[in-house]
Order: sequence, then C-alpha cells, then structure tokens
Amino acid sequence: MSPRKKFLAVGVAAAAVLGVAGVTAIAPSAAQATHDRGPKPTVVLVHGAFADSGGWNGVTRELLRDGYPVVAAPNPLRGVASDAAQLKAKLAQIDGPIVLVGHSYGGMVISAAATGNPNVKALVYIAAFTPDTGESAFTLASKFEGSTLPQTLRPVPLPDGNVDLYVDQKMFRQQFAADVPTKDAALMAATQRPATAAALNEAAAGEPAWRTIPSYHLIAEDDKTIPAKLQHFGAERAHGVKQREKGASHAVFVSRADDTADFIERAARETD
Repeated sequence: MSPRKKFLAVGVAAAAVLGVAGVTAIAPSAAQATHDRGPKPTVVLVHGAFADSGGWNGVTRELLRDGYPVVAAPNPLRGVASDAAQLKAKLAQIDGPIVLVGHSYGGMVISAAATGNPNVKALVYIAAFTPDTGESAFTLASKFEGSTLPQTLRPVPLPDGNVDLYVDQKMFRQQFAADVPTKDAALMAATQRPATAAALNEAAAGEPAWRTIPSYHLIAEDDKTIPAKLQHFGAERAHGVKQREKGASHAVFVSRADDTADFIERAARETD
C-alpha cells in the first residue's frame, strides 16, 4: 500500500475511534484533488469477455478513494464495432479528460472507441488485446503459444444464428482467475457474461487509437487466456509503458486491484 493510501486508512480508523457517524472513507477536498493541475480525469473501465463491470469493484474503490471520478461501462460483448460505438457514445457525454481502461477483449473495444475523441488522454490495457487493423481477438490469441482458453469454452447457440461462448464454470478459476480466492472465483464464474463467437472473430477496422494516444500496459505474466508474450508484443508495438505483474492471472484486475489502480493513476498523472 502506498504511503498516501496508508494515510487515508489511518484517517478512517481515527475517525471511527472519535465516533464520527457514517464515516466509511476520507475523500480529498476539491482543492486537494486538483493539485493545481485542473480536475482529475474520469476513469472509464471497460470489462472484457467472461466478466462484468462488478469485476472492477476493487479498482473502483481505490480510484474513488483517491478522488478520481469513475465509470464502469457495460460492454455488450456482441461485436467489436457495435461495442465500440456504444462506448464511444458514452465517452461523448463525459466532460473533461478521460483515462480509458480495457481488460482482455475490452482492449479491442477501447482501441476503436477512443479514436477521434480529444478528451481521451491515455489508454490503459490490463491483460488486454492491443489490436492493429485487421486483427481479431482470436487471431491475436493464436499469434503466440500459451493460451488454453479454446478448450474451456462452451457454446450456446442463439436464435439469430450466432453463438454465445462461456467458460466452463468448473474450469473457470484455473483458466481465468487462478490467483483469486476460490469463493470469489466461483462468483465470477457464475456471473460471467458471454461473448459471441462473432465478436471474438471480428477484425478491428480503422486506425487504432493507440497510434495517437499514449498507452499503458499491465502485463499479467501467468495469463492462460492472453499469453504474456502477446501482451508484451502489443505493448512494444504501441511503444507503450509496461508494468509486469509476475505470477498474475488473467484476472489481475481482481487479484491485484491495488496495483491495477496505482497503474491507472500513473497513466493519469503522466498524461495530464
């Protein structure tokens, strides 16, 4: 825990001892939040396949405590272009600077949605795909050895002819969240949102936003879904800032929420 966060935690405990009713956190004042550098950017968090916005709860808690406005945007997981269009519409309603964060397939979405929005100051990829034009999640995942995801997927045919893909709940923890406590991983498995096969096969179109917006990449070194080699490849191609999380699973944003939040805050500070 950083010294700043230790100070906040001590402050909360002291307030409780003094009998201040209803105290759950100490938020910085508006003056403290700006640090004479203008308002803090809004952090927009985009989940990937087989997850939902609730997976960001630990990260969101840390960011809010440190004075950052946060939006955990729902990701439909229906198709790259349509998912990006929905996110793009949401971003257009946010005033001021934005730090846009994507996990896993969410990296496909933020790379498209940020294009042309001057408010997006940084892209943060958390164990995520960093696609170039013409690349899909599936083609990228097969670029390097190491992903065991395909054998864990369970298809559900849909009336429109598409197919929803889920991770087998019995295999979810070992595949997706090996460093997450068993009970928490079971909840994640039960509440996972499926991605369509079409979404994971849809190629990115147009120039990716990472070509013009600074990018930051949190690398989960023990990821069985998106191999670490692929994450490093994407970061290096984008000339982005990298941080390695040794032993981290694909669910690094859950198992290491503090590290993830700190990394997002670094992107916010360095691109202010």
